[in-house]
Amino acid sequence: MSITIIVIIVLAVIVIGYFISTQRSLVNLDELCKNALSQIEVQLNSRWDAVLALAKTAAQYAKHESETLIEVIKQRRGEQVNTPEAVNEQSSALSQVMGRLIAIGEQYPDLKAASLYKETMDGVKQYEENVRMSRMIYNDTATKMNRMVRQWPSSIVASMLHFDPKDYLKADEEQKKSYPNLDEAFKK
Repeated sequence: MSITIIVIIVLAVIVIGYFISTQRSLVNLDELCKNALSQIEVQLNSRWDAVLALAKTAAQYAKHESETLIEVIKQRRGEQVNTPEAVNEQSSALSQVMGRLIAIGEQYPDLKAASLYKETMDGVKQYEENVRMSRMIYNDTATKMNRMVRQWPSSIVASMLHFDPKDYLKADEEQKKSYPNLDEAFKK
């Protein structure tokens, strides 16, 4: 056996080994992205449940307004959240419903003072924090996946196996509106 054949076999083994290793890494990252989106869906559904409990608590004070909200919540809660766009839509819908619930709370000071309302509102805030953390985990995982899909030489394997870059989750524009205006604070 000549040295040329041995070198070719060694190079073929290295290339095949690299291909298999890269494919495994890409599959791993793809599954992590899917898992992160699934976790967001779980957190969003839990958040919808907490918002529904808040709406039912408010129902005692504002019958008509809360019945409408309860119906909206029930319809939105069952929707699938398996893409970044769906996550953003759910977050936007939740922000709108929360805004309406907070407005009801403002109209009825007795409701705002009720311990059940306060506890439920604290639960909603905790779920919001969980969703925020889940979104960060997804974006971090998508970043790792996107690097691997775009960087050479793993990009060759990714394109051969049809792995595409993942979309990132965007910031919630409604929530950004509620942030304090720092430009005004620093002008003083």
